[in-house]
Amino acid sequence: MGIVSEIYRRHATEGRIKPDPAQEAVLPELDRVVAGLRETDMAQPRRKTGWRALFGSAAPEPVPAQKGLYLWGGVGRGKSMLMDLIVEATPGKAVRRVHFHEFMQEIQSGLNEARKRGDQDTVRPVAEDVASKVRLLCFDEMQITDIADAMIVGRLFQILFDLGVGIVTTSNRVPEDLYKHGLNRQLFLPFIDLIRERMEVVCLDSETDYRQNRSGDRLVWFVPANDQTHAALDMVWDDLTGGATPEACEIQMKNRSFQLSACAGRVARSGFWELCGQPLGAADYLELARRVDVLIIDGIPRLGISNYNEAKRFVILVDALYEAKVRLIASAADEPEQLYNEGEGSFEFERTASRLREMQDAGWGRQAEA
Repeated sequence: MGIVSEIYRRHATEGRIKPDPAQEAVLPELDRVVAGLRETDMAQPRRKTGWRALFGSAAPEPVPAQKGLYLWGGVGRGKSMLMDLIVEATPGKAVRRVHFHEFMQEIQSGLNEARKRGDQDTVRPVAEDVASKVRLLCFDEMQITDIADAMIVGRLFQILFDLGVGIVTTSNRVPEDLYKHGLNRQLFLPFIDLIRERMEVVCLDSETDYRQNRSGDRLVWFVPANDQTHAALDMVWDDLTGGATPEACEIQMKNRSFQLSACAGRVARSGFWELCGQPLGAADYLELARRVDVLIIDGIPRLGISNYNEAKRFVILVDALYEAKVRLIASAADEPEQLYNEGEGSFEFERTASRLREMQDAGWGRQAEA
């Protein structure tokens, strides 16, 4: 039995997790990934020395790369929990777990710096920098909706694989459905072939959505969005801030900023359209998530083709809040599972609805962990 399997069994015995046959079926793949790390000195990536350092790049030498893991399946089936086990099984190793959106934001920032330096090849130095710091990348929720990411992710991963970086990722869709219907998708298709070649693709086929089985907190999701629930959110604001007068605040980025209508300490409040009706992206929402512990959103509407762009931004916003453990309190047109039921984007929203349901748990958020 491998070390991840051992940790899983121990947590199950202690009652921290409920054994699930589908999860147990994929444990050997997780054991394989961790065993590959333990067979090689992963604490410090190998770098060129001697004449190689004098006459070539100081980037890490290519090392044999173990096959990665692409774990996909329905929302709430335990994929993120299994990723936790990999991190727990590799203390002291050069392992990084990061949400895929956040990682690609860092990559795009690195590409911009490479362009400013006048590098002819902007992807390689960025990939080499990543490889100099980690031997295993663990991505939560791979999904690709941005054409800028779609056009470089294939070459980025190819270089990382060639430099010996292992990659484990979760997704709620099979690789062939990534960037589905995306602009110039034919240029993206080689990346799907690369995934199939360099990663084991495994489906986590559990029948249980564990996020649905949490005890909810009725005071965080108000339905429907109307004058009464708006007044209820006023009361929540008063309770959280001690009756502080709402004041507009500005979230500063490197080259831009955006405003929220009400802030008090690390509590903020905004209307849905204020946050999702303007051209904001993952970097903006990640910065917002770093700035607040609680975010109150008024008036989340039903989502669909008529507000498709706003719905996409809302998905990215929820991802940022979820990863940062920000408590979300909102009024909405319906329960999370009923907000986006048909049309393009409804499939992707299943994961968002599941996260929104999980975030209603009474123990959710930074403050609860403090």
